[in-house]
Amino acid sequence: QVQLVESGGGLVQPGGSLRLSCAASGRDLSINGMGWFRQAPGKQRELVASITTGSRTNYADSLKGRFTISGDNAKNTVYLQMNSLKPEDTAVYYCSADVRENGGLTVRAYWGQGTQVTVSS
Repeated sequence: QVQLVESGGGLVQPGGSLRLSCAASGRDLSINGMGWFRQAPGKQRELVASITTGSRTNYADSLKGRFTISGDNAKNTVYLQMNSLKPEDTAVYYCSADVRENGGLTVRAYWGQGTQVTVSS
């Protein structure tokens, strides 16, 4: 059905930057929006940022100013630019997509496998 592939994670020093990418693929995709979540060790999964196909964005309050989400509707791709990274940003970052199905009668959330981001000296 729908596949989400994330890339761009890795090890970075505090203060550094990373750019995550997530591409959704599938037949006749109809996506309302995409987003990024993260899960740090010992913590619950939390919203990082989301974006609709109309380019409306939503961010976790604590991340505003450092993280920027953007998307390419034609490519069904979402990006997360992460700047001024801190050790507490270390987490597995998951991409999600809200996909309309059944002729638009339902919406289902799909998830990528996650990509590890580690911020450490």
